[in-house]
Parts: sequence; structure tokens; C-alpha cells
Amino acid sequence: MQIVGATVVDCLVSPCSRGILSMSGGIEEVGSVKWELLLCLLACWVACYFCIWKGVRFTGKVVYFTAVFPYVMLAILLVRGLTLPGAWQGVVYYLYPDPSRLADFQVWMEAAAQVLFSYGVSSGALITLGSYNKIHNNCYKDSLWLCVLNSATSFISGFVVFSTLGFMAEKQGISIDKVADSGPGLAFVVFPQAVALMPLPQLWAACFFLMLILLGLDTLFAGLETIISSVIDMFPGQMRRPWRREIVLFFFCSISFIIQISLTTQGGVYVFQLIDYYGANGICVVFVSAVQCVAVGWAFGADRMCDAVQFMTGQRPWGYFTLCWRYFTPLICMVCFFGFFLNHQPLTTSGGYMYPDWAYSVGWAMALSSVVAVPIWAHRGHPHTASVFLVPSGR
Repeated sequence: MQIVGATVVDCLVSPCSRGILSMSGGIEEVGSVKWELLLCLLACWVACYFCIWKGVRFTGKVVYFTAVFPYVMLAILLVRGLTLPGAWQGVVYYLYPDPSRLADFQVWMEAAAQVLFSYGVSSGALITLGSYNKIHNNCYKDSLWLCVLNSATSFISGFVVFSTLGFMAEKQGISIDKVADSGPGLAFVVFPQAVALMPLPQLWAACFFLMLILLGLDTLFAGLETIISSVIDMFPGQMRRPWRREIVLFFFCSISFIIQISLTTQGGVYVFQLIDYYGANGICVVFVSAVQCVAVGWAFGADRMCDAVQFMTGQRPWGYFTLCWRYFTPLICMVCFFGFFLNHQPLTTSGGYMYPDWAYSVGWAMALSSVVAVPIWAHRGHPHTASVFLVPSGR
């Protein structure tokens, strides 16, 4: 995430921005809590708790709105973006490739990590939510449709973003590569600036940020459901009693809210930057993906996995999937994993701010926490791990 990493702080390190946003001089200067952000954070956690506290069946009903409404907003923003002056310039910039970038190994590493992250691979959410399906649910077809829908959404979203950036470039009289940015900087800095230049900016800003809020809630739903379901499966006798799920979820949301109060301080943007750069690093995603493929393709066995899929769906996966589980995906993931270490650059900002050494240590601890957990759990072993795959069952 090196490319994504330096966007937010880079855009906000000017003295003017620090004055407006009440930013401190660095992560070591915590400063005071900004109560507006604190109340927004509290409202998000309260909404998330009451949306998933009754389990996946109730959450599924909520998701009908939170997952569909962003597509409505995306369609509105797409139509509006394509009708702006200069939109075609942005579309051409989006669709016209730069062949020289294909020789940059960093681009391929970022692409691999982004694909895995976008598909929700390695986070456990797909496995957890899939466990609630019926035994003979066609998971084979669902997986293919998930890939098609995800890729199509990303492709269409590109038209929304770059048509707006093309408008912004024409409005300011500069080339589009000067306004194009990536990651959080695009979502929270560049795109809002472009929206502010449109007619009726309040309307389009409301549509855009409402879409972001709902997308964030959807992601949080899946993550929390994964954690709570794991706790219930580990302690079924205690957790399946009345109100145990609600109580555990309440304590988890409360602890998460308390920890995230640090993000609402004057130095919170630096903490956010550290988490975004290291905590969501591609190292974690590609490593866990490689381990999962080895577990499926070799430990459990690709042929046995095909038998399980055939038992559930009535059709056997293509042989190509067997090759991916055993060879292609683990090899690509491990190449990217070691490539991240070889091309790693410490987190810095264009304003010259360098994080203290202890912050880099905390960042690496976050990045490697999920990596270290794999060999620790594998060393302990689990006698019932194989039986989970031998007899597929829904909840």
C-alpha cells in the first residue's frame, strides 16, 4: 500500500490545512479530541451494532438497502459525471493504458494485493458468511457471479471517478495526472474538491458521502459477523444461550469505539495514516491467501475439495481451479509477499514529516500480527480441522 499510503497526510500537511482541521504537528502530539468526529464515530458504531445484533438473518435484510443503495448513487454519479465538461478527457485517461508501467514490479504487487483485498479474500468474511448457506447451495455459481459483479463494479466506478477528475482538470486548466490521486486521498480530498465545483454541490456531496458511509457499514458488517461467529463456534455451549451474542457484540463494539477515539484527536490523522499504511498492508493479504491455497490444494487436497464442491452443487469445478489452488495462486502470492519486503519504503509525507521509530515498530507489529498467527496456530494444531471440510454443512 505504499502508493496509497502517503495521500491523506500529504494533502493536509500545509499550515492552512492544519489550522482548519486542528491537526497537530505529528503522531506524538495527540492534542484534544474533536467532539464532532467523536459523535460521528459513536453514531456509526451504534448503527452497526443494531444492524447486526440479531444475527446474519437480520443483517441480510439490512444489507438489501445498504448494498443496493450505493449502486443507485453510483448510477446517479455516473450519469452526472459523464455530462460534465471535460469528462471525456478523464475517460480517455482512464481507458488508455501506459505500457511503460507494466514493467514496474510495484504495480503488479499493488494490483495483486488490491484484487485480493477487493474480493474479501483472506479476511474470513467469505468463509463465515458462506457457512450460513444451505448444504446444497450452488457456491460454485455464487463465486463466479461474485467475481463478475465485483470486477464490473470496479470498472464502472472508474468512469465515475475519472469523468469527474477530467472535469476538475479542465476547470483548473491543468493536466489530469496532476489531479489524479489514489486511495483515501481520492475519496476524501480530491473527489470532494471536484464535487464542490459542480452545480448544486451540496446535492452531489450528500450522494457521494452517503454512498461511502453505506459501503463502510457493509464492510464492517462482514468483519464483525466474522469475529462474532468465530467466538460462537469456539464456545458454542456458552455463546448459544439467550442474549449472549448481543452482550459479546456490545462489549466488542464498545472496546473498538474506545480504541478508535484516538483517531478523533488532533493527531488522529497520523494514527489513521499509520493504520492504513501498515495495518491494511498487502503483506498480510497475500501471505494469508497463499497459506489458504496451500491448505486447500495440498493439506486438505485439491481433489477432495473438488469432491466436496461436487457433493454440494452437483457439478465438478474446472481443472483450472485445481492448478490455481496448488500452483498459480500460491506462487504469485509468495512472489508478491517477498516483493513487498524488498521494495518497502518507510511511511513519510511530502511535507517532510518522519514518524518516530516507535511508530514504525507499532506499524510493523500490526502488519505482521496476522502473518505470525498462522505458524502459531499451525504449531498448536487442531484435531477437528479436517472434519470441517469432510462434511460440508450449513448453520
